[in-house]
Amino acid sequence: MPRDLIVGYDDSAGARAALDAAIELAAELGDRLVIAFGYEPPGGMGEEVVAARDAVREVGQRFVDHALARATAAGVAAELALVDARPVDALLELAAERDARMIVVGSYGDSPIKGAILGSVPHKLLHLAELPVLAVPAR
Repeated sequence: MPRDLIVGYDDSAGARAALDAAIELAAELGDRLVIAFGYEPPGGMGEEVVAARDAVREVGQRFVDHALARATAAGVAAELALVDARPVDALLELAAERDARMIVVGSYGDSPIKGAILGSVPHKLLHLAELPVLAVPAR
């Protein structure tokens, strides 16, 4: 039975590699891609944060539009999800809401210690997710 694959996408080298892997997996499994971008900026509640959130959302929309075009050109069913949450929270929320098969994200090759200290998305997902996480290295 087809399910959703959640792919985190921010147009980085790691995200592009993750998208390629997710497209291949979705095609093989007959699944639908949900191309996700979490856009909550860190900070407080001031007017500047609202403007920053809107700007980040606008940039994210361009990123995921490009990813959607790549997925549909490959013949894979796909949709977009822009989520007003930090990336890890956005991916976990979408995966739970959709009973997703897995989450696919890019990895930048940071050491585990650096990921733990700086809080990389793949590192956090590997510890918090209740479903498989595929971390695809950047090329």
